[in-house]
Amino acid sequence: MGFQYTDSDFNKTLELWAQEYTIYAPKIFEGDGTFSDTDVVRYGEISKVEEIEFNNKSLFSYKETLLPINQTLFFFSEDGTKEALMNQRKLIVFLRSCDFNAVKRLDEIYLRNKFEDAYYKKIRENTAFIVMECHQSFENCFCVSMGTNTCSGYDAYLKKIEGGVVLETSTLPLEKSLNSPAKNDVKVNPPFVSKNKLEVNVPSDFDLGIVNSDVWDEYNVRCIDCGRCNFVCPTCTCFTMQDIFYRDNQKCGERRRVWASCKVDGYTDIAGGISYRQKNGQRMRFKVMHKVYDFKKRFGYNMCVGCGRCDDVCPEYISYSSCINKLNKAMEGVR
Repeated sequence: MGFQYTDSDFNKTLELWAQEYTIYAPKIFEGDGTFSDTDVVRYGEISKVEEIEFNNKSLFSYKETLLPINQTLFFFSEDGTKEALMNQRKLIVFLRSCDFNAVKRLDEIYLRNKFEDAYYKKIRENTAFIVMECHQSFENCFCVSMGTNTCSGYDAYLKKIEGGVVLETSTLPLEKSLNSPAKNDVKVNPPFVSKNKLEVNVPSDFDLGIVNSDVWDEYNVRCIDCGRCNFVCPTCTCFTMQDIFYRDNQKCGERRRVWASCKVDGYTDIAGGISYRQKNGQRMRFKVMHKVYDFKKRFGYNMCVGCGRCDDVCPEYISYSSCINKLNKAMEGVR
């Protein structure tokens, strides 16, 4: 059961939440699009329900709310180190089913992958997730194929209706701060997407001879190693470290964790001028196989959630979903 609000009543609830939480949701940034005088949908702080973009997919995922693009981990000097103070404020993040499933993938990498990441854990434990209704499948989405079109375990579910919203919540802290609704005990049946225009067939039985297949060769020319597909992906977790030395004292500085990309030139460079993956096709192979083979081998399910953002942003119109579909045919040639 849930609560039905008018937009103005729900805005009062958001005001109450804002006393304890910073609230993030997909919103329209006017004039910030790729081309002149175009808009973009990405995540930002909101204070009113009218700011939330319900009708279009966000070009960037929720990921930067949990994983800052650059994050100072600690400060250092000739006398020692000091851990950086983190923002202790709690978060509320509005997101769709595919992205909520992506949170599970981040948890595997940062909390259950041999070592527990203390920096991620602090933010994760202070974050509540409100799943937004997907009343339609967006362009390039293939969440149904990846089994991420539905979800459970969220803190609340939000459905936009004319002039208001319907909110279902089972998390006590959120319930305590709800503004008195105009109508309660409303029955909520989340209408998850059941069909996408795009279908993807992930091979169920990989032959690792596929790594030497010529299916990857076309990306040697087409891919330009910009890394945009990684940066918009809700499940990519690669980062690098940067030591920043202060100008006024070269013995003092800070260590930062910064987003990185397996697709960007130099990512696999090591001492001696050696690079493990020099060709763009090799980098494409690594990304794809990690999403649908390596991760599944370790955790039991695919890393990719089928949001389609990688297809949305590629300046060379490379389709990651098409690449996966090509693997089935390519497998026949290596068996």
